[in-house]
Amino acid sequence: MNNQEVIYDETNIVKLEWWEHVRLRPGMYIGKLGDGSYPDDGIYVLLKEVLDNAMDEYMMGFGKSIQIAINEGVVTVRDYGRGIPLGKVVDVSSQMNTGGKYDSKAFKKSVGMNGVGIKAVNALSSYMLVQSFRDGETKAVAYNRAHIIENRPIEASDEPNGTWVKFIPDEEIFKDYHFQDKYVEPLLKNYVFLNSGLTIYYNGKKFYSKNGLEDLLNENMTSEALYPIIHLQGADIEIAITHANQYGEEYYSFVNGQYTTQGGTHLSAFKESVSRAIKEYYNKNFEYSDIRMGITAAIAVKIEEPVFESQTKTKLGSKDIGPEGPTVAKFIGDFVKKELDNYLHKNPETSDILLRKITDSEKERKAIAGVTKLARERAKKANLYNKKLRDCRLHYSDAKGERLDETCIFITEGDSASGSITQSRDPNYQAVFSLRGKPLNTFGLTKKIVYENEEFNLLQAALNIEDGVEGLRYNKVIIATDADVDGMHIRLLIITFFLQFFPDLIKNSHVFILQTPLFRVRNKKETIYCYSEEERIQAIEKLSPNPEITRFKGLGEISPTEFKHFIGTDLRLDPVAMKKSDAVKEMLEFYMGKNTMERQNFIIRNLVVEEDI
Repeated sequence: MNNQEVIYDETNIVKLEWWEHVRLRPGMYIGKLGDGSYPDDGIYVLLKEVLDNAMDEYMMGFGKSIQIAINEGVVTVRDYGRGIPLGKVVDVSSQMNTGGKYDSKAFKKSVGMNGVGIKAVNALSSYMLVQSFRDGETKAVAYNRAHIIENRPIEASDEPNGTWVKFIPDEEIFKDYHFQDKYVEPLLKNYVFLNSGLTIYYNGKKFYSKNGLEDLLNENMTSEALYPIIHLQGADIEIAITHANQYGEEYYSFVNGQYTTQGGTHLSAFKESVSRAIKEYYNKNFEYSDIRMGITAAIAVKIEEPVFESQTKTKLGSKDIGPEGPTVAKFIGDFVKKELDNYLHKNPETSDILLRKITDSEKERKAIAGVTKLARERAKKANLYNKKLRDCRLHYSDAKGERLDETCIFITEGDSASGSITQSRDPNYQAVFSLRGKPLNTFGLTKKIVYENEEFNLLQAALNIEDGVEGLRYNKVIIATDADVDGMHIRLLIITFFLQFFPDLIKNSHVFILQTPLFRVRNKKETIYCYSEEERIQAIEKLSPNPEITRFKGLGEISPTEFKHFIGTDLRLDPVAMKKSDAVKEMLEFYMGKNTMERQNFIIRNLVVEEDI
């Protein structure tokens, strides 16, 4: 212990302005920062906070369309709601905890941050302009990092009512950021799926939904539905349900238009209610897991004054629908019990198909029951006592904390590669799982193989996903293989395993590919790691003349000291994603099935010979 006296007096007490606190601790307000490479990066949260205010107006019955433009990092959003009261434009955009959502009479089922959201956008933007149009007049104010740089007086205007917001995320906060349509467009689609009749225009594209959550499932399902989607609506609740011939469970849950990616009380109640209603309808003692195997479903509820478990509102914590309403569980349970039971009675063809799906799942579960108990025990002992799993101290499935989103597990092959990563990792958040050789091609096999195959049984146990992704111990499952033919093959076999038996992992954005450098270019003063041929050429030009060039042929060739860079602050990951157009079944059949000649001809037609460097 340091014997030097630590002084603690009045000088240690510091009062920050609201905007200083947001900029100093942005994670408290918008989650992680990022540069736009991932859907939960901060720039998309800023966009969403502005859109949520527009959506609140629509949900209250004002305005039928929203116009959005994003060009070179500059974002504009125009809604046609009532417009901010002109005398309060400055307060609403720059006074923390000032807003119109505290009184539930005005915003009964609001989405936004209740007086925080637009201010967080203001503090984290190098420029923001807020302009309100209201009853033939307009008021505008512009900011630089929350400081007013222009405060226009109220003027006459012939523009329709509404609000126009323009902002530029601050590059001091969001380094080299870039908005990507592949993340912006799903966000906008969810808004229209949840608000039938709303039209959103984005950079020349139109987004509109007629059938709500039914459209959402049709947009997102990667396997063919076994029966027509069951689409039920009531006051403040909408659900959509179907099943497919796939493993796992797939859910989309929303509260007041907010996509709750981590679920919460409403999703838990929904899953319980659906299982119970179906079990009671057939009057059979089905296991809930058999009822839900292969389910794809969505639920959207509206509640007053929702309470979320984080500032970014990804998990609902509310237990009641409103101050005077029933519990969330009773509200959802009563609706599902009545409406789903009625639907199944009125649609016997659907109920017959659903019954066959449940009994098929039951038969498969019973068929593997004999091997699962022994396999679980074997996996538990193996992961505890051998070197296949080098675990981390904290886990994603723990009570959520500030940095648990950073938890990850590297799946690698071979002792040298796993050894290098193990020595380089952060043992608090990064685990390592070592494969032994190439894993089995699981395409077309049943889940029994998961328990009979030692490698996959141990991997399943390490991830803790046997009963679903809710128990997942790591937020990111990172496939770390060599960038050669064998490494690519191993990568494909692992992805096939996940697609076949645990598609939820990929659909919920938990699976990634680790990028590692192909080259090291260095001289006596500087070292540059290159991830492509283009980067190698640029590095040679920068470090000329005659720098030393090393080609990494495998992860085992990268020293632990160097590896620390690639799995630390410079961690580069490619997400493994799925969408409906991927036609997963057909894709796996082509690449992993027995159509040898067809695949051989494809390889010959697309063969590229890499020249030696």
